[in-house]
Amino acid sequence: MAKATAENNIKKDAIMAKHVPKHVAIIMDGNGRWARSQGIANRVFGHRNAIKAVREATEGCAEIGVEFLTLYAFSTENWDRPKKEVDALMQLLVHTIADEIPTLMKNNIRLQCVGDVKTLPKSCQKELADGIEATKINTGLQLVLALSYSGKWDIAHAAKEIAIAVQKGHVLVEDITEELVSRFLSSSKLPDVDLMIRTGGDFRISNFMLWQLAYAEFHIFNDLFWPDFRRTHLYDAIESFQTKQRRFGKTGDQITK
Repeated sequence: MAKATAENNIKKDAIMAKHVPKHVAIIMDGNGRWARSQGIANRVFGHRNAIKAVREATEGCAEIGVEFLTLYAFSTENWDRPKKEVDALMQLLVHTIADEIPTLMKNNIRLQCVGDVKTLPKSCQKELADGIEATKINTGLQLVLALSYSGKWDIAHAAKEIAIAVQKGHVLVEDITEELVSRFLSSSKLPDVDLMIRTGGDFRISNFMLWQLAYAEFHIFNDLFWPDFRRTHLYDAIESFQTKQRRFGKTGDQITK
């Protein structure tokens, strides 16, 4: 344990000496498969055992200076899962938010949310609002939960809001730009994603932050389910990110000049 801690500290120091991604987003995949690997058929068992992974990712990002961490906690498509699983997830969400507030306060972490929050059960809405209010004074990492969220929903919702603004005369059609669309997204207060991490081995975006991932670097863990994610895995992903040349459509020569 001591050797692993020492190695993690060395990794952390090396990461902090270089460019740290401003915004990290994570698709937390593999909870159900992890449960089955433990001989448990109930997928909720995997969700319950994923809380430590959330804490590891959050505290790890806070320690190395990441400013925003967005976790894909529940998609709009997840409502189509069996009702028993959805109900259990909502109850777990309520209890987890309430239980983690002291940890967020201790680490100066501010809780935020993106998504169609009004579709969540009232109990979830209340705990979420209470958590956001309790941590609003914090100035460190912003932990963003993507709840009842999807990239397509976000863009469609922004389009509707822009159409309403045009109807009211607040926006002219010729004023609609990428920058304006970004201001109407539920994630308007967040920078674009620099690094997207996915566990579980699938190479897809799963309708997550389609607009904001335009130039994100991806790091996929092939043989790691989310409940087993630890700080060392975060460091590995960020180390990989720091080896990439981010060109944003330009040539490598332009970037190095």
